[in-house]
Amino acid sequence: MRVLGIETSCDETGVAIYDSAAGLLADTLYTQAIHADFGGVVPELASRDHVRKIIPLIQSTLIKSGLNPKEIQGVAYTKGPGLAGALLIGAMVGRTLGFAWGVPTVGVHHLEGHLLAPFLEPHPPVFPFLALLVSGGHTELIKVIRVGEYQVIGDTVDDAAGEAFDKTAKLLGMGYPGGAALAALAKRGVSGRFHFPRPMIDRPGLDFSFSGLKTAVSHTAAACALDEQTKADIACAFEEAVVDTLTIKCDRALSQTGFSRLVVAGGVGANSKLRETLTALCQKRGVDLFFPRLSFCTDNGAMIAYAGCQRLLMGEGEEGLDVEVMPRWPL
Repeated sequence: MRVLGIETSCDETGVAIYDSAAGLLADTLYTQAIHADFGGVVPELASRDHVRKIIPLIQSTLIKSGLNPKEIQGVAYTKGPGLAGALLIGAMVGRTLGFAWGVPTVGVHHLEGHLLAPFLEPHPPVFPFLALLVSGGHTELIKVIRVGEYQVIGDTVDDAAGEAFDKTAKLLGMGYPGGAALAALAKRGVSGRFHFPRPMIDRPGLDFSFSGLKTAVSHTAAACALDEQTKADIACAFEEAVVDTLTIKCDRALSQTGFSRLVVAGGVGANSKLRETLTALCQKRGVDLFFPRLSFCTDNGAMIAYAGCQRLLMGEGEEGLDVEVMPRWPL
């Protein structure tokens, strides 16, 4: 089955075509830059930018794939969670194309797309596995049994890890989004000059909390003369605290579940320090570790096309012309 996937949950417009026999045929991605001046995503501006970009991106993706619309056999789009206005753009376009082309459509859970992104790689994982989903809006540990069967066993009680990265970057005077810039700055830092707490590792369970860590960074930054080296040292200590916390919780979850495979998905999964530390953990435990490629860690259309293809192959699909999105949608 050949499926066009559309991702518009936040500030990235992603379009891709996935073929169940031939794999990923083409994908394109546009990341909105208009939010930098505001220090965060402005929902109305995000929606308008999706409107401007989505049709040209679909046309570009079709050209890249060498296909015409008559060769598309299904359409998948992100139904939620995300910004309501942004989701509606992708949903309306997806449902309209499905109706016009006479093919089935399916709304995909954004987090399911992230969880299944490693299946786009040449050596995908095998079910079941433990997943660490770590992004700007989510930090969760999930038992993935099969497509459509997920059990969240650890969740964030406040700030997600990616959100903490962005907020800490803002405290240190960086622009938005600042997570990647903070990680780059941390590479120039001296380990050991500062030490920040590893939240919630001293209590049982698998939940996360990063708001206290952000507060600790704020107090430290306020008490220091923030020259460039000090900023780098703070960034280094912050990154170490986040990575240590995520690694400790993954270690604990692997022990509790007994799973021998760990998947890391979401934007923070691109962090090199996290990749190195989890690789060492999994080698020590004899656990197979899987990451999507860096370009598929952040939001993208390829993961939606893949997840939607699996759903359509399972016989799912929407009926009628009603369009519904789910800004809040538990996995």
